[in-house]
Amino acid sequence: MKISKIRAQHVLPFALLPFALLAGQSQAASLQAAADALNAANTQSVSVSGTGKWFQFGQAPAPTLAWPEFDVSSYKTAIDYDKVAARVQITRLQTVDPKRARPTAVEQKPDQYISGALAWNATTAANGTSNYNPQRAALEERRAEIWSTPHGFIRAALANNATSKASKGGVEVSFNADGKYRYVGFINKNNQLEQVKTWIDNPVLGDTELLTRFTQYKDFGGQQYPARIVRSLGGHPVLDLQVAELQINAPVDISAPPEVVNATAPVITVTSTKLAEGVYHLTGGTHHSVAIEQADHIVIVEAPLSEERSLAVIARAKEIIPGKPIKYLINTHAHFDHSGGLRPYVDEGAIIVTHQENRGYYQKIWANQHSLNPDRLAASKTRARFETFKAKHVLNDGKRAIEIYPIAGNTHNDAFALVYLPAEKILVEADAYNPPAANAPALVPANPYSVNLYDNLRKLKLDVDQIAGLHGQKAVKLADLQSYIGVN
Repeated sequence: MKISKIRAQHVLPFALLPFALLAGQSQAASLQAAADALNAANTQSVSVSGTGKWFQFGQAPAPTLAWPEFDVSSYKTAIDYDKVAARVQITRLQTVDPKRARPTAVEQKPDQYISGALAWNATTAANGTSNYNPQRAALEERRAEIWSTPHGFIRAALANNATSKASKGGVEVSFNADGKYRYVGFINKNNQLEQVKTWIDNPVLGDTELLTRFTQYKDFGGQQYPARIVRSLGGHPVLDLQVAELQINAPVDISAPPEVVNATAPVITVTSTKLAEGVYHLTGGTHHSVAIEQADHIVIVEAPLSEERSLAVIARAKEIIPGKPIKYLINTHAHFDHSGGLRPYVDEGAIIVTHQENRGYYQKIWANQHSLNPDRLAASKTRARFETFKAKHVLNDGKRAIEIYPIAGNTHNDAFALVYLPAEKILVEADAYNPPAANAPALVPANPYSVNLYDNLRKLKLDVDQIAGLHGQKAVKLADLQSYIGVN
């Protein structure tokens, strides 16, 4: 097996110059010529390392802004094309933004895998024990990332009877893979792959463009390869990598551990805890909702994660509050883990209550196609209805008032809301305060999102008894928040 380990060089070795010049000047761009230039037929594996930027998809601090930025001090990926397997290891730290107060940054070291039809993450406990967590929702994206590399795209194009057509300055190559995924690449006149575009499913965005651009091609010990790789998802960068080292056909041994192979799909459970008469905390996972009964209808606070989660919450709410339709869905903010289940409520006919700044964004993205994984709204085409606010907003049926307030000045999100039930003295909020596990050490300094939340409660003069967090397993008291931020 050919194994080469090479670093970026700015000048081609003298012996390679005639071939490189010939390829660039005399050959028309073509898929086969690009394959020959990469020696794709004889490349079973590629390993790349470098540094750069990583961006947190779906967590923009405002609907019109890019995904939050992290500094990447180490990025390593190893890909086995024959086995459709890959490992990505990243060391990253959130970039300091002087305009946004954030909790103290902690260095993150995700270790991510895919092998065939399985995807998982690995973590190492303090005692050195490795834990493996299936990541079914990541499988589609991780497969797309394999075929969106130079060797991966070329190999997949040849294997899937790609079509080519002349395009300005080169050739456009396209093909379908795995039955429903379309890939479109552009090869320039030097037979270098400049970009790959494909589409994957996302519960918020629908058919979501994954675009990878390759620039600054350099010689890595005889192999031309891009020194800069920029990957965008949903219109904003998710990776900006400066390649420092390339290995061709180095051994790559990736196989799923038994914990992943034998894992069964998790069952969505919704557990209801009565907080007050007609008020229920709907938990049972990482993200929660609250069901509130009014005279002739139900109000749900928050639709996180996915259609599957929302359908389970809808069913549970109708079970504990029978005979009434869901009229309103209150959305705290547009982060994807808190808005991924909104579309089923539109299909249900519920009115979406959200900050004014979110309305246009939701209308735009909900118009996207959902052909890769059609959901109920894609079938029904129900038109979304909204009630928006930019100041205090009240849903009042004459018996129970539900007050909604923007969380002013919270740098977690610019269109952020809390929900308050004045008669029951219950606060419902997401992400501003996530009640920690019992006996967890206090944060020093205190989480600025939580400090800001408490400041808002005081300014609004809200008399809070219980806090039903949309993370954490149970409702807590105001004293717990005060303790968490160090207020006596």
